[in-house]
Amino acid sequence: MEYRTGLGYDIHRLEDGLTLTLGGVRIPHTKGCVAHSDGDVLIHALCDAMLGALALGDIGQHFPDTSDEFKGIDSKILLSRVSGMIAAKGYHLVNADIMLLLQKPKIAPYVPRMRETLAGVLGVGIDRISVKATTNEGLGPIGHEEGAAAYATVMLAG
Repeated sequence: MEYRTGLGYDIHRLEDGLTLTLGGVRIPHTKGCVAHSDGDVLIHALCDAMLGALALGDIGQHFPDTSDEFKGIDSKILLSRVSGMIAAKGYHLVNADIMLLLQKPKIAPYVPRMRETLAGVLGVGIDRISVKATTNEGLGPIGHEEGAAAYATVMLAG
């Protein structure tokens, strides 16, 4: 068996009046991510980590923000497609560890649902998906509630 690791990162600006979706879960908040898709930074970072583990490029190569096909798309669909690409190469997800950087709102109450949602899309046990969050302690664009970002690491086996 061969193991591969990948690292993903995504960041989006936050603006008033938009829907905030993280880990496939809608989070009540006054701001949401500005994006061509639904702006789910958590899923986008996860997709990039999975693609990177097999040197398949990045999310922008496969789902360009210049394509009307992906305008407003639910990022769970993108994750499902990436999972299919990984499976087509003979690999499966061993685990994912995702770190969200967001000043507000607090997401702890939503983490179990995020983990369940991601595990369901990927067809793995919830024990394979870790979601954590931190603030930027009021520092920088994330700390000033101007943006949200996420890092993801994955291990794939095949």
